[in-house]
Amino acid sequence: MAYETIKYEIAERILTLTLNRPEKLNACNSLMEREIVDAFDRADGDSDVLAIIVTGEGRGFCAGADLSLGADTFDRDVRRGPVKRLPDGRVDYSDPSVSDGGGKIAMRIFRSLKPVIAAVNGPAVGMGVTMQLAMDIRIASDAARFGFVFSQRGLVSEGASSWFLPRVVGIAQALEWSYTGRIFTAKEALAGRLVSKIVRADRLLPTARALAHEITDKTSPVSITMIRQLMWRMLGADDPMEAHKIESRSMYSRGRSADAKEGVMAFLEKRPAVFKDRVPDDLPDFFPWWTEREYQ
Repeated sequence: MAYETIKYEIAERILTLTLNRPEKLNACNSLMEREIVDAFDRADGDSDVLAIIVTGEGRGFCAGADLSLGADTFDRDVRRGPVKRLPDGRVDYSDPSVSDGGGKIAMRIFRSLKPVIAAVNGPAVGMGVTMQLAMDIRIASDAARFGFVFSQRGLVSEGASSWFLPRVVGIAQALEWSYTGRIFTAKEALAGRLVSKIVRADRLLPTARALAHEITDKTSPVSITMIRQLMWRMLGADDPMEAHKIESRSMYSRGRSADAKEGVMAFLEKRPAVFKDRVPDDLPDFFPWWTEREYQ
């Protein structure tokens, strides 16, 4: 499909997804929400996409939700029409219209089959930062700024960030940033482990692409997908035995694969490996091993 609010560009098997409303600092509206979700659907089904970089056009990454509706910006009944009611008149919170837009984006990125790198080029606040939490690695330019500003807007943490943020930075740091709602610098983000490195603005995308190549050039795409899902899914496991069970299934399946045989022989013969298995076509027969949860 043709996109209006994002750019979808593939080069050297790396997709660069650029948020593209620079006149609004790439503030996210309902169309951008849908287009981001569609782009990840499209990338997952394309075996020629091995990694994804997400960045912003112009001087911002994403200024959060588009506030053009003013006081009614976050009133779902105004924006989407009245949500369903139960027979007694109470809100039916299982109505998908109640589901927050930032959460829809974060949950879709969480389900990505491909590794995702955020290249944060400028201000990233509200859902502009919560969407990054489901990405795997965040690199910031020295112009980047961050803010979990919800408390200062009379709102609460969204984008599933009450799950993601403490896991990324720890509970104390997550609460400090969320309680205060303050805007903070890339240096503070690095100290708090929200980002992995800071680079000059002109080196941001080259650094992100170099990392994407390091991830993809010498590795099996199926292995990368499996590792990504193992790491993220096991954050919620109640016992390491859950990891052992799925890793054992994965090792059995991958150990018999052409990729594993190629990887071993390439190492022994001191040559680059040529991995031929592709995502999603060659994922193991037990994938996914979890039951996908729906909003309800």
